[in-house]
Amino acid sequence: MPVYQTEVKAGNERLTINVEADPRLRSSARWTLRNNVVTLRVPRQMTRSQIDQLIQDIAPRIARQRQRAHRQADVSLFDRAQLLNDTYFDGELHWHTIRWVKNMRNRLGSCTTGGTTDGDIRISEKIRGWPEYVVDYILAHEICHRKYPNHSDEFWNYLARYPHVEKALGFIEGVAYAQGSDPGEMLD
Repeated sequence: MPVYQTEVKAGNERLTINVEADPRLRSSARWTLRNNVVTLRVPRQMTRSQIDQLIQDIAPRIARQRQRAHRQADVSLFDRAQLLNDTYFDGELHWHTIRWVKNMRNRLGSCTTGGTTDGDIRISEKIRGWPEYVVDYILAHEICHRKYPNHSDEFWNYLARYPHVEKALGFIEGVAYAQGSDPGEMLD
């Protein structure tokens, strides 16, 4: 089956669906979402009507999750991240939502890649009272994961555009030392 592309509305968003035949798949499809583009991999024998039905099943699921994330988003945190993006990363990074969360015990932030929560960034409530340059570092760290999902050399070189990386890492290491924890676990 040839690759084709279509667009669907998912809540307030438009999604581009790229359909690809995958010879490794036998009976079920797999999909990922990244920057409002769904890559839908399907078995070769799947018919166009089956694919269309699959798309109609996926779109509402994505819409529900993304609308939920928007309701929980923190506009001031989003604006703060956008200012960092514009100032240090040429405005080239894009994410879906950013919010404070209470349930992070060890990590300071996280960023999802793929799935219905693609581009949703969560920042631990426990750092709200930390120095501004540290909170900004955590925001910069997480938004940089939108370009580099892992902690590769390219990621660290890109993040180094934020001028307070070393100072912020020193603060985080100090907090980890005082708590008797590993600073590396806080930043994964």
